[in-house]
Amino acid sequence: MCSSSTARAASLAARAPERLLILGGTAEGRALAAAAAARFGPSLTVISALAGRTRAPILPAGEVRIGGFGGADGLAAYLKEERIDLLIDATHPYATRISAQAGEAAAQAGTERLVLVRPPWQPVPGDRWIDSATVEEAVGAIPAEAERVFLTVGVRSLAPFAARPDLWYLVRLVDEPAAPIPLVRHRLICARGPFAEEDERALLEAHGIDCLVTRASGGDATAAKLAAARALGLPVVMVCRPPPPRGPSAPSVEDALTWIAERLGET
Repeated sequence: MCSSSTARAASLAARAPERLLILGGTAEGRALAAAAAARFGPSLTVISALAGRTRAPILPAGEVRIGGFGGADGLAAYLKEERIDLLIDATHPYATRISAQAGEAAAQAGTERLVLVRPPWQPVPGDRWIDSATVEEAVGAIPAEAERVFLTVGVRSLAPFAARPDLWYLVRLVDEPAAPIPLVRHRLICARGPFAEEDERALLEAHGIDCLVTRASGGDATAAKLAAARALGLPVVMVCRPPPPRGPSAPSVEDALTWIAERLGET
C-alpha cells in the first residue's frame, strides 16, 4: 500500500463515526437501517426513531429510539444534543406532520436531510381505480352498487365513513385500536403485511367485498390487495397522496445509500 493510501486509511480509522438518524418504522426505514449498517460498518452510527404507535414493532438494525420528540423544536434539540450528522425521513407517505417537523428541525439544527419517498402504486390494465383527493371525498366516491367495503386507510381515517351507515365495512388495522371504531356495521381484523395475493383474494371473497378503499401508500407489503381486487373485477377507491415534503429526496433505499456515501466521502 502506498504511503498516501496508508495515511488516508489511518485518517478514516481515527475519525469519529458519522451519526445517522432514520425517522420511521416503515419497511423502507428498516431496510435502510440494515443496509447502512452493513455497508458502512463502524464509520456510521445508525439510529432509528419509531413513533411508538404500533405495538410490538419490528425493530430495525442499529440503535432504536421509541417515542415522539415534542415537535420540531424537540427534534431540533435532539439533533444537536446527539450530534446527528445526517437525517433521513423514511416515514409513511401520509405522515405529513412529522415530515414537516423533520424539515423544520433539520433547518434549525443545520443537519443535512433526505426524504426517502416510496414510489406510489400505478394502475395497470384491468384496474378499476377511482381517485379521491381526500378521505372525505372517498366516502362519496364509493360506487352506488357497493354494499360491503374493505377499508385499509388507517385508524385515524375511519371516522368519515360513519356517514354511510348503510354500508358494511371490513376494517384491517395493524393493532387493535384503543377506542371503539366509529362505524355501525363492521368487522375488524388485525394483521401486519406482507400479504399474499391468494390470501387477499380469499379474504375478499369470504366477506363478499364489492369495493376496496385504500390509500396510495405504495410498497410491496400491501400491494397484493390491489392484485386481488383486479382479479375479482372490484372497484378501488384510491385516496391520493399529499404532496411530498420539500427538499432532497430519494426513491429507493439504494439511492439513499448513495446519498449517505457521498456525505461520508466514500464514493
